[in-house]
Amino acid sequence: MIRYRLINGSVMIATLIGALYLPSLVVFAIIPLLAALMSVEFFRLLRGADLPCYPRSGIVGAVGLITLTGVVAALGGEVAAYRAEALGLALIVLAVWLRAGFGPEEKAPLTAVALTLLGVLYCGWLFNFYTKLFWFWPEGDGRWLLFYMILIVKVTDMGAFFTGCNLGRHKLCPRISPAKTREGCVGGVLAGLTTSLLFWWWRGGEIGPVSLTIANAIILGMVLPVVGILGDLIESLLKRAIAVKDSGGWVKGMGGILDILDSLMFAGPVLYGCLWWMTGR
Repeated sequence: MIRYRLINGSVMIATLIGALYLPSLVVFAIIPLLAALMSVEFFRLLRGADLPCYPRSGIVGAVGLITLTGVVAALGGEVAAYRAEALGLALIVLAVWLRAGFGPEEKAPLTAVALTLLGVLYCGWLFNFYTKLFWFWPEGDGRWLLFYMILIVKVTDMGAFFTGCNLGRHKLCPRISPAKTREGCVGGVLAGLTTSLLFWWWRGGEIGPVSLTIANAIILGMVLPVVGILGDLIESLLKRAIAVKDSGGWVKGMGGILDILDSLMFAGPVLYGCLWWMTGR
């Protein structure tokens, strides 16, 4: 499994580097595509555990929310995109309730509505911060920001994995994820911090449309790894509640798309908030 992790991890990093040189619309199209794959896995997990939900409504809602925000941002700017996102969320909530009231009868409609909207928020709204990080810059798109964030979080994953395998002694949160250790967590954070500082030095503090100070790089190098670890634990809680090991089998040694992106789900919103605070934007 370690060999597969190394191979697949190298392929993913090469893909990220390649995405830095693709046209903006192609890069943006990847975001709703990933949201669609995550949504399919999320609702498949719920259905597999015999939990009521409306998969089609949830998948269309998550993908539609991201697509709407991105298109409006490209055509009308940041303020218009915020309004479109708010309107889109309201319409999704309405559509899910209409599905519960007028569609085929579900054994527990209130639970179905709640779980469907949870899927939209988790796979759609949270991931929509990638759309905002990509489009909401007058100076150009934010692909370097996304690359910076993804690289830090994924290096954290690898650092935590290898540190935990070699030095792990004390469990981090055995009720949720028995394999994770405190030593692995510390190793992952140190790996993420080192990556942030090296990236800052390599880019001269210019991360795409944003200029960061060394203090900013240190803060982000500590915050993003911690948030990535928490995102991983949250998806582990979901899988434990449903009693499955992996969300899917797309990538050998890593599981499904949700298993790969779980650590990134909350990193987008946190980076967006940190940049808002650091740059006043």
